[in-house]
Amino acid sequence: MFEPSDKPRVFGIPLGVDFPRALVRGLSQRHEGRPPEALARTQLVLNTRRMQRRVRDLFDAGPALLLPRLQLVTDLSLGAGLPQIPPPVPPLRRRLEITQLVSALLETEPDLAPRSSLYDLADSLAALLDEMHGEGVDPETIQTLDVSDESGHWKRALRFLDIVQHYFDNTLEAPDKETRQRMVIETLAEIWQASPPQNPVIIAGSTGSRGTTMQLMRAVAKLPQGAIVLPGFDFDMPLSGWDDLADPLSSEDHPQYRFRKLMDELGLAPQDVQPWDDSIGICPERNTLVSLALRPAPVTDRWLTEGPSLPDLSTAMERVTLLEAPSQREEALAIAMRLRQAAAEGITAALITPDRMLTRQVTATLARWNIVPDDSAGTPLQLSPPGRFLRHVSALFHQKLTSESLLTLLFHPLTHSGGGRGPHLRWSRELELHIRRKGIPYPTPDTLRAFAVRHEGSADWIEWVIACFVDQIADTMPLTDWLDRHLALAEALADGSTPERQSELWKEDAGRSARKTVDELVQESNSGGEMNARDYADMFGAILSRQEVRNPDTPHANILIWGTLEARVQGADLLILAGLNEGSWPEAPSPDPWLNRQMRLKSGLLLPERRIGLSAHDFQQAIAAPEVWLTRSIRSDDAQTVPSRWVNRVMNLLNGLPEQDGPAALQGARDRGAGWLLMARELEKPGQTDPAQRPSPCPPAEARLREMSVTDVSKLIRDPYFVYAKRILNLRPLDPLMKVPDAMLRGTILHSVFEAFIKDSAPDQLTAARLNQIAQEVLDAKAPWPEIRSLWLARIARISDWFVQQELKRRETSNPARLEADGKAELPALGFTLTGKADRIDVDDHGQAVIYDYKTSTPPSKKQQQQFDKQLLLEAAMLERGGFDPIGPLKVAAAIYIGLGASPVEAPAPLETEPADVVWQKFQNLISAYLEPDKGFTARRAMFKEQDVSDYDPLSRFGEWDLTSDPVKEDLSDA
Repeated sequence: MFEPSDKPRVFGIPLGVDFPRALVRGLSQRHEGRPPEALARTQLVLNTRRMQRRVRDLFDAGPALLLPRLQLVTDLSLGAGLPQIPPPVPPLRRRLEITQLVSALLETEPDLAPRSSLYDLADSLAALLDEMHGEGVDPETIQTLDVSDESGHWKRALRFLDIVQHYFDNTLEAPDKETRQRMVIETLAEIWQASPPQNPVIIAGSTGSRGTTMQLMRAVAKLPQGAIVLPGFDFDMPLSGWDDLADPLSSEDHPQYRFRKLMDELGLAPQDVQPWDDSIGICPERNTLVSLALRPAPVTDRWLTEGPSLPDLSTAMERVTLLEAPSQREEALAIAMRLRQAAAEGITAALITPDRMLTRQVTATLARWNIVPDDSAGTPLQLSPPGRFLRHVSALFHQKLTSESLLTLLFHPLTHSGGGRGPHLRWSRELELHIRRKGIPYPTPDTLRAFAVRHEGSADWIEWVIACFVDQIADTMPLTDWLDRHLALAEALADGSTPERQSELWKEDAGRSARKTVDELVQESNSGGEMNARDYADMFGAILSRQEVRNPDTPHANILIWGTLEARVQGADLLILAGLNEGSWPEAPSPDPWLNRQMRLKSGLLLPERRIGLSAHDFQQAIAAPEVWLTRSIRSDDAQTVPSRWVNRVMNLLNGLPEQDGPAALQGARDRGAGWLLMARELEKPGQTDPAQRPSPCPPAEARLREMSVTDVSKLIRDPYFVYAKRILNLRPLDPLMKVPDAMLRGTILHSVFEAFIKDSAPDQLTAARLNQIAQEVLDAKAPWPEIRSLWLARIARISDWFVQQELKRRETSNPARLEADGKAELPALGFTLTGKADRIDVDDHGQAVIYDYKTSTPPSKKQQQQFDKQLLLEAAMLERGGFDPIGPLKVAAAIYIGLGASPVEAPAPLETEPADVVWQKFQNLISAYLEPDKGFTARRAMFKEQDVSDYDPLSRFGEWDLTSDPVKEDLSDA
């Protein structure tokens, strides 16, 4: 197949060429006129499984022929003559073992790192172990590094490295994956050296970025019929450009650096790399421009000498669009619009970005037009329905059961999927309303069974809930036991209280993937040791996060979402390189807790910039496509972004070449992007809608008020719409799922404290100590927040002496007769009933009543009571009419607010200017007016402050109108 050569055969396929197609075409051309079995003897070693599938698809497209042997660099077939090498230890087992070692180290030396970093440290240490095996670096090399500053950090790092030392001692018995791969390649290289195969062996698509892969490439290059085919080789870079890549510290992030390193390993010069076939890039002018723009930073002065000789820049940028969006949302919308147009035109378009948030936004936008892109990455298993379900179940083992966690699992689509899902959802909704209404922060068997008492037919379901959710917290146990308990509980929840069939937990792609992952974990669980509940939940979630699930929907054949690696594998008519901001593409190197750059370089490990260099190579290949979009957002998360270094260099180079129309070419690309942004804004522009008018609904007479509480009377005066929505429409805000320490709850608790103090204290027990004791007991029972309890208890303690002194004075003239007294009074002529609850009614020695009302806020002033806040005045009128049975009609001597705020005060109601009869007549006039058919319930009629918020402001669409707007009556008699 190849002519004899005294040098290793290294071929390159230019940038902008469909690599798999060119590879197949070159193989076919070299076998023209040869017997069909010649191609079958060819051994083609590819870098990824995706590349392998694409090459196979191209061969399958015809004509019919015998195929070469397709293999992967990570999955070499040893052959019959190769010594038996033991299978690798499963990566999960090794990870569990390292996790145990790190856990034990942290227990004995807790100062090394916080316990919360257990799995991050184990992952990072496992990755370092893999890299050391892959690059052939032993622990002694690391430990003998010359570290002039023997810092505490380095000593701590060595303690962690010591615990994995034994993994380098017995590699022949239990090699890990990277070690076995190196053993296979070393053994294969020895066999090839002694008896080289005469058939062609070609390694294609790899850049040699890993030590084991580089070792294989060296071995293949020495074979009589061995060859290397490099993807995206820059034939446009001059020899001086290759010379600039000699220093790895300054050139590791260059897209062609790995090829320079390979040539050095093989003793080749750049001119020794030959074209694989006659393929040329789609736009050679663009390739030359980008090649110069991406030179290493220390030698960008070459722009001055080589820039003027660049070919036509307008041609280079003719089919390039530069889109600089104000936000990521607009970037995603413009990309989705272009993909939609590509779908309509029938061309293949691919979005390439490492930013998964951006791809999710684009996917969501495409759903507007019922386009499902073919996303190569899929969805992380931990975010799939089974993944979320299993993680929620694992949280039950270490978190106290809250109403939120209970309802989250009850409403999960996989819960109770084994039958009876309809009744389950009905009871779950009823239970949610019960929890909200009763304010149950932590459900218990008693509170759950209280629900069953009120809801006939739910007893069996509630017992299932109690069995599955309550008292699941557990202590330390072996991983095998954790898995048994976890899976049993998850399946019990999925089956439900009345199972009729197999649940949906392990079905569909996501369920099967979860089952496979769990089975693998069960198989290796003996290596997990003992752990507590939180560590188990963290470990389980971390393992799920490593797996992905493909989209179950049938995707669009021509609309693709790729990671940066896929650009090497497949060709597309349009490539959209998105998220081109520094830190996103290229991604910032992850912090290395073990070794800095110089230590990595000295030990032979990979530099952090290696990943940036690989991304740069992916970018250089992708930007050579027929049509290219370069997109970025100027702001992200309310912060200014920095353009990707590659885009920045291309723009700077173009702006520096005005004589070759560089600035004009760049502006043309920007204008094309701006046009799409303009269309995106037009798409998002809301239609013109007239603002709502200030409502004043007039309900029919039969729907008008027939009953009201005294606390709503002030609302009827200040905000009639509030009363209309609450009492006539019967709309009420949904109670919070978890009680919050707001003003309403504080008022309720303080009322309970003072009611208990007055009710249960004999005259000789009216002391501040007794009041504080009762406050402690009530707060412990009703306030589940320790810090809030302390705060409210301190406030009560601050006013306790004042309250007791005032109470003793009150007892000198009167004594409590009723506490929390319910009452009602009729307006017979109007058919109306007023209800109310008096906090406290005292009776003095003359048989007259004194009404008290506790206020945790500032009591209303006398003027406010005369005009708006009528509560105490109406309660006095009700009492004088016998409304608080069994206390008969009594003359009210006084009605007093007891303010319990920071400055306690007693504020009497103005009975002298607003006697009970007058108040009652005014109230009758008020109700009579609101029973008239043409009387509207105006929104926010006379609020105390303009900033006051009503629960029904969204319903009245306040904000579209303001307090200067005239109310518009709406007759609802025909509604």
